Amino acid sequence: MLRIPCLFVLLLFGIAGAQAAPAQVRTQAPGFYRLMLGADEVTVLSDGTARRPVDEIMSKPEEIRQALAKAHQPLPLELSINCFLINTGAHLILVDTGAGELFGARSGGLLTANLAAAGYRPDQIDAILLTHIHGDHSGGLSIGGKPVFANAVVYVDRRDADFWLGPDAIKTHPALAQTILQSHATLDPYVAAGRLRTFDGETELFPGIRSVPSYGHTPGHTAYRIDSKGETLLLWGDTIHLAEVQFADPAVTIDYDVDRAAATAAREALLERTARDGILVGAAHISFPGLGHVAAAPEGYRWVALPYSAGQ
Repeated sequence: MLRIPCLFVLLLFGIAGAQAAPAQVRTQAPGFYRLMLGADEVTVLSDGTARRPVDEIMSKPEEIRQALAKAHQPLPLELSINCFLINTGAHLILVDTGAGELFGARSGGLLTANLAAAGYRPDQIDAILLTHIHGDHSGGLSIGGKPVFANAVVYVDRRDADFWLGPDAIKTHPALAQTILQSHATLDPYVAAGRLRTFDGETELFPGIRSVPSYGHTPGHTAYRIDSKGETLLLWGDTIHLAEVQFADPAVTIDYDVDRAAATAAREALLERTARDGILVGAAHISFPGLGHVAAAPEGYRWVALPYSAGQ
């Protein structure tokens, strides 16, 4: 009878075990999160993330560095790009479309994949509400010059459409030429098809869905209020870019603000309103899924993330 030394057997099985170890996956699960708001189904869709040197593109850089160090957050900071899908039963409405292809690989562009993972197709969406026309909110409208959402009508405040798409926009605002060109690349296919609608200030766009003017970040920057059976959700776009700082100090602004003073005033007004009324908030750039409440704090306000739910 052949006897194999125990050490040899252990070595043999150890090598086999090492060879059989599974490879690392290194990708996230599909980025969607669902909740019910009254009778409406709300699905948060991740378009991915974008790394930004927030201490270089926002005011009060030293305050930002100290706050992020205290929160154990690295620089550049990885900002979520969140979009929101509302299924009212009568309409399928998407609020913002992410960056699409505008920011390159590994910076957004995951919206359609996560939409599919959530059980929907782009051609099922009949309306798109833009909080404003910046690349990380409107860039996903078109890819390669072709509209992604074949049956959707796009809604945006007329002030943003006039500012970014007006015939003299580049001449009037040469420093913003890149954003203006991006705006045309993603929105012009909808304009050509007669599927861009503008509204003026506070407007009921669909039953239970109203625009809430929050001008400043861009001339027509808009939040959207969704009401269903006594429950409310406010989708506030770029009211907050940096949760670690701007809740405590709403005066901190970002270089992308067209009017910093107006953006600060709009932020302070929405923070006061949401804290006072206990309104659920959906935020574009707070870590996915960006849902929570605003609470008063000894210094300014603080963010209270909505607890995770496994569903109903």
